[in-house]
Amino acid sequence: MKKIVLFCFCIGITVMSFAKDIETQSVLLQALDKTTGRTQFLTLKVEEPYVYGDLTVRVEKCLKRPPEETPENSVYLTVLEKGEQEIFKGWMFSSNPALSSMEHPVYDIWVVECKEKGNGPVAAPVFPTEDVSDDIDIDSLED
Repeated sequence: MKKIVLFCFCIGITVMSFAKDIETQSVLLQALDKTTGRTQFLTLKVEEPYVYGDLTVRVEKCLKRPPEETPENSVYLTVLEKGEQEIFKGWMFSSNPALSSMEHPVYDIWVVECKEKGNGPVAAPVFPTEDVSDDIDIDSLED
């Protein structure tokens, strides 16, 4: 009887250790325009199409592993060119973008992370164009 209880306890611990992935409602993607060399971060909501250049990107599902497990984001994407021709449909993974990558001569898209909350498509962060220096003027320092 003790062996059966111990066996059931071990099975219960094993099953509990495989936590279910967290389904999120938005994803952060990074897109590259190979002709200009510009990258852009895109936050897309699940099941809402987004137009990027000639591509229409639609996120079908976004899964994120729980914090106690190895980090991984899995996103099921559909990418259409000019709204018609399907050029990619499948899973992309943030930990290994080359495993399932989109083949396109002009654009690259890859997963950065699944996000808990998102406000739809956003542009890339804007960085200052002027030279910002942290140099200290030594003559102005007092002895």
